[in-house]
Amino acid sequence: MELSKQAAMVNDIHQRLVELTGSRLKLKANMGRSKIIEREGTLLQAHPSLFIVEIDEKRGRTSRQSYQYVDVLTGTVELSDPSTGEPLFPAFDSL
Repeated sequence: MELSKQAAMVNDIHQRLVELTGSRLKLKANMGRSKIIEREGTLLQAHPSLFIVEIDEKRGRTSRQSYQYVDVLTGTVELSDPSTGEPLFPAFDSL
């Protein structure tokens, strides 16, 4: 995939997440070494190079995690609607 197309896709992801700021999300992140986390949280902010999600932890606690838009593009982070399970972004082919 050419670089300009990847940049356009990252920009599209950023724009979509700006629109979803304040919304609930289901997040699945591959943290490496066979560690995959699945949590729900609220999209707090969408900055130019990263986005921040407030993750619901056990016993009513929360933590803030930041991810880059390229993490969504590469499939390292998957975002979906918590009520329907529908992915917010389609699988990106052959990066």
